[in-house]
Amino acid sequence: MAIVTFLEHWLFASFAMFWQVLWSLLAGFILSAMIQAYVAKGGLSTLLGRLGLREVAIAAGLGAASSSCSYAAAAMAKSLFKRGADFTVAMVFMFASTNLVIELGLVLWQLMGWPFVLAEWLGGLVLIAVFVLLARVLFPKHIIEEGRRHEEIAEHGHHHDHGEMLAPGATVGEKLRSGRGWVYVSHYFQMDWSMLQNDLFLGFLIAGFLTVAVPQSWWRHIFLSGSPGLLRDVENALLGPLIAVVSFVCSIGNVPMAAVLWSGGSTFAGVVSFLYADLIVIPLIDIYRKYYGWRLTLRMVGVFYLAMVVSGLIVEWLFRIFGAVPQAHGNFLMQIETIRFNYTTVLNVAFALLAALLVWWGNRPTAAEAHAEA
Repeated sequence: MAIVTFLEHWLFASFAMFWQVLWSLLAGFILSAMIQAYVAKGGLSTLLGRLGLREVAIAAGLGAASSSCSYAAAAMAKSLFKRGADFTVAMVFMFASTNLVIELGLVLWQLMGWPFVLAEWLGGLVLIAVFVLLARVLFPKHIIEEGRRHEEIAEHGHHHDHGEMLAPGATVGEKLRSGRGWVYVSHYFQMDWSMLQNDLFLGFLIAGFLTVAVPQSWWRHIFLSGSPGLLRDVENALLGPLIAVVSFVCSIGNVPMAAVLWSGGSTFAGVVSFLYADLIVIPLIDIYRKYYGWRLTLRMVGVFYLAMVVSGLIVEWLFRIFGAVPQAHGNFLMQIETIRFNYTTVLNVAFALLAALLVWWGNRPTAAEAHAEA
């Protein structure tokens, strides 16, 4: 009976995490599909095709506006890179779309308080700056180009060659009014979802298991709770992203896990670096491998990890200077298991209906004929 109760708790926790991020996940995949269907290859080369302050600022702004889950952000960043954006700029977009978003801040405020919101938003800018500086040194051009070639080969290998599948029309308005254009959006949406769906569901299942099965007291030992000082700061900052790697938690879904770590004895830097590390969870590493190949993927994971650790330490030390580091109380409520009628439910239903309509539109007999003519 205890096993059945545990399984029910585990599966419900996994579903609750998925429910929290469903609408932003679908929104991210739809936006990614629209980029691929409406923007010609190389079309972003003028806007985001070089690494500069202007391009980084634009990518960060677009990322913050996209409000994507980690998996969808990875798909969108791939689309930007494929359409001519500089690789580092595309990665900045991915960092921004998982750290500089409003709904993430609201969940953090509710569970953990305003210092974590500030650490996530302003610290996200620190993370982007540190990453850009590291990327200029640690991403050789030949490895990036190898990753671009791998992405092109992988796309042809996973899907039939649909050509460019570009929506007809000279302006954005004409493209949006094109029925055939929405057919192409539907096909890109379904292709990206089919490639990533197994990673998504596995990630939520493992995240739910870790949330339910691991007691809070266990975290106190690994976070060296009885050893304050620089050693503990660095150890916690190094450990936070490693926990994220194996916890498989998506962007917004990692907030409840962060609350567990904070109440379990992690330093501020450890929790902050954990929050940043949703982009290096194991399912996403496998997705990067599919997109870019192993050489670029391993380089990405190493640079991402280093940027997350350094940024977590910088944010904690800045907060200490201003006396803003909060105190852990050990009484955070795990609200992920509270599913009720609220804005999340409304948005989830709305985007699920939109996704279903998009799939239906792309798979109508007339749509298949239009696709065959392209």
